[in-house]
Amino acid sequence: MSERIIYEHEDANRFIVGTIGAPGERAFFLQATSIAGTTTVAVEKSQVAALSARLRELITEVRRNKLASLDELSLPATVDNDTLEFPIHEDFRAGVMGISWDPQSQRVSIEIQSIADGEFTELISNDDDLAGVEDPPDLLRLTIRLNQVKGFCNRSESILQSGRPVCPFCGLPIDATGHLCPRANGYRR
Repeated sequence: MSERIIYEHEDANRFIVGTIGAPGERAFFLQATSIAGTTTVAVEKSQVAALSARLRELITEVRRNKLASLDELSLPATVDNDTLEFPIHEDFRAGVMGISWDPQSQRVSIEIQSIADGEFTELISNDDDLAGVEDPPDLLRLTIRLNQVKGFCNRSESILQSGRPVCPFCGLPIDATGHLCPRANGYRR
């Protein structure tokens, strides 16, 4: 029985998304950095889009329900446009993700659990729930401020939009070598 690895980054000073490769062949990574070091998690493009959208919804709910102090809400977005830290060492591939707001600490908590052979379809934060599990999924746990969340969302949207252009007729991505458009009966556009 192996031990579960939990990567803790309380008050992370950096939480970013970045890519490696050319559009259409990019690999997406999340990196969290704190005094504990750096953790790199491989993710899918759709996971980045979903995480960014959910974080935007969380900010809206926190603001609407006045769950954060005005000082915290008024901080401008902290956009980190620096590159990923190299060399890239993938600690695990992301599976299930969870986010929450802690009104006491005024921080957003993010948990990312590794993919585990379809056995774990829900986020498991408590190690007691993994008693007797032979190969438990690893977990990244971090907390960040609202302005860091805003910056993460801005960077995510910028990276997602910097991919391949979209065909105006069918909506599929256009490769650099051309595009066989289904709406044009297979003719190149």
